This record gives sequence, C-alpha cells and structure tokens, in this order.
Amino acid sequence: MGLLDGKTALVFGVANKRSIAWGITQALLREGATIGLSYAGEILEKRVFPLAEEHNIDFVEQCDVTSDEEIEAVFAKAKDHFGKIDVLVHSVAYAPSDDLGGHFRDVSRDGFKLALDISAYSLIPMAKHAAAIMPDGGSIMALTYYAAEKVVPRYNVMAIAKAALENIVRYLAVDLGPEGIRVNALSPGPIKTLAAAGVPGFRMMLSYSEKVTPLRSLATQDDVGNVAAFLASDWGRHVTGETIHIDGGYNVLGLTITEEDLD
Repeated sequence: MGLLDGKTALVFGVANKRSIAWGITQALLREGATIGLSYAGEILEKRVFPLAEEHNIDFVEQCDVTSDEEIEAVFAKAKDHFGKIDVLVHSVAYAPSDDLGGHFRDVSRDGFKLALDISAYSLIPMAKHAAAIMPDGGSIMALTYYAAEKVVPRYNVMAIAKAALENIVRYLAVDLGPEGIRVNALSPGPIKTLAAAGVPGFRMMLSYSEKVTPLRSLATQDDVGNVAAFLASDWGRHVTGETIHIDGGYNVLGLTITEEDLD
C-alpha cells in the first residue's frame, strides 16, 4: 500500500532524469500515484518520452505555458484521459540568460515580463483548470528558491519571479481552500539540474552551501520528491499556503560562516 494509491498527479516541467520534477514524479510513482507529464518544448521530447515509457506513463503532453489555449488544452486532455486529478506539480521556470548575472539594474523589461509570465503567472491558469477537475479536493505545489526571500548574487530577475510565485501560492491557497484544494511551495537548496546550470556561479554556490548548511549536506531530487509525496497525500491534508524549505536548514542562518571559520 502506498500513500498515494488511487490518486492521479499531473506534473509540469520534467526536463530530464536529473530534473527536480522527475525526482518528484518518481516519489509519486513509488507511492502508487498515476502520473501524467507535461514538458516545455520539442527539444525536450527526446528526453521526456523515454522516461515516461520506462515507467509506463501514457499521458505525455507538450505545453507552452505562455499560452492560455495550450494550458487549457492539456487540462482538457487530462480530464478526458483520467476523469479527474488529485495533484498538480508546477516545476516551470525560465529567464533569459542575459538577465541572470551582471548588475540587477540592467534587467531588461522584456526579460522581466518573460520570467514573471513563465515562472510565476503560469501557476494561476494551471491552478484554475486543475481545480475544475479536482472534485474531491487536492494538492497543488510549485517549486521556488530561497532567493525569493533574501538576496542571492546573480539570481536577479528569477528571484523576483520566485517571490511573485510564493505570493501567488498564498493567494491561491485562500482562493481554493474552500474547495478542499491545498496550495504550497517547495523551496529546495541548490541542486544540480539543467535549469540551475544557467545560473552564473552555480558550482561555487553548491560548494559553499554544502559547507555552511546546518546538516552539512545538499538536498537531492529524492529529498524533494519525498516532501512532495507527503504534501500530495492525506498526511498533508491540513497544510496549505506554506513555503517548505528542503535545504538542510540553510534558510535559518543569519551569518553563513561555520564554527570552524570562527576558530
């Protein structure tokens, strides 16, 4: 018996086997959920379909989340295929490389709009259409990062997008709560993924975080997946509107130096 037996989850944002969305997918599968996947574009098709086939996932749809029509179409197909869903995972983010790194003052207007549209706003229409096929309530979760709360060098426009995303999570939690739908954000520490590779200085960030994090270790995709499985299950039925950190305690630090550095 799994925590998610009888539940169906729709996961947006799988890019490859190292993506956080795939770590979540594996945890949901392990706990008995039926899975549907959506990916960002044709370039990812050759990476996502083999993963789906390996785990007998027969619902895999491309979706441009800047298009209301494409989002609506994916959820219409999900309704036809599954009847209803219980879980929605939003693991979608993008910012132009020119707007990561450098001076924050140089963030472009177009880059700002695009990052906010893809990384934050897209959760709103997804949640709207998910709610329409969640007759028994459900769990919606989005992926964020600590840069939404405190300044992380070079994260720039994506930090603003993540801050907006976390506020959207809170507003959706209130809006959808009366329907028994919970909305939360997962905030992992730095993890090696395709998306993270686009952040300037990411390797240094990994090394430094592992050194100063209270648990002296980095979170993995599996760690994030386990928390997601909890939130997707009835065990998390009274948790909503939260940003849950999966970062070994990094977010509690006020001064990020170790005891050894003080000696």
